[in-house]
Amino acid sequence: MAGTFKVNDIEIGAGRLVLIAGPCVVENKDITARVANQLSKLRDKYRLQLIFKSSYTKANRTSGKSFAGLGIDEGLRILQAVKSDFGFPLLTDVHSPAEVASASEVADILQIPAFLSRQTDLALAVAKSGRAVNIKKGQFLAPEDMKHIAGKFEAAGNHRIMLTERGACFGYHNLVVDFRSFIIMKNLGYPVIYDATHSIQLPSGGGFASGGNPEFIIPLAKAAVACGIDGLFIETHPDPASALSDTQCQLPLNEMEKLIQSVWPLG
Repeated sequence: MAGTFKVNDIEIGAGRLVLIAGPCVVENKDITARVANQLSKLRDKYRLQLIFKSSYTKANRTSGKSFAGLGIDEGLRILQAVKSDFGFPLLTDVHSPAEVASASEVADILQIPAFLSRQTDLALAVAKSGRAVNIKKGQFLAPEDMKHIAGKFEAAGNHRIMLTERGACFGYHNLVVDFRSFIIMKNLGYPVIYDATHSIQLPSGGGFASGGNPEFIIPLAKAAVACGIDGLFIETHPDPASALSDTQCQLPLNEMEKLIQSVWPLG
């Protein structure tokens, strides 16, 4: 099957849905471990293919006042502990070529943030790391444009590529999801992931933080699964209202089981 590959014992693009989940950013050890613990229970209960996701830093803050993480060293140390304690494959963002070597020592999948999806130097550094890659489709890109983005990784010898839809700009403070995007990107030959949390974001609604409509996460996730995606990307937090990033986009941790029961092909 074109585009199929494995990360540890998880098969991506082979017909079995993958869940990529975790808090937006590493806030501290306790919250990260709390989320990981609950996700591990759900993984075992529902026999999920689960990849843990969190960012050691967030480099795309609108305001300098926004929390940007604990820094690469402390963030990766906490993520390494989660990986060791719970046995998850790990996905995290990288923002510059200088970060790639350190991040690839811990993460199994390196993620290209949407705003950086056209950065060739970053793409080449990630491609040469030997790690699988998840490319977020920029809010400003058409799905067919991802052929050229992914082609940079292929040319550098990395064929373990996922493409993620996270919504497209609709005016200044809104995003929409064109569900044709899933089919178009699948036809490029890569596994396709749907980011159901960032796609309900209301970017920078006049203030320094983005808003969101989290009540649409589960309905849109169900629709995306019906379109034949290969995985869901969900950011989750024990108390999104007190989260230090994406307070109005993350799914409450206690709703993760409802999401799984609603959209997963169980049984």
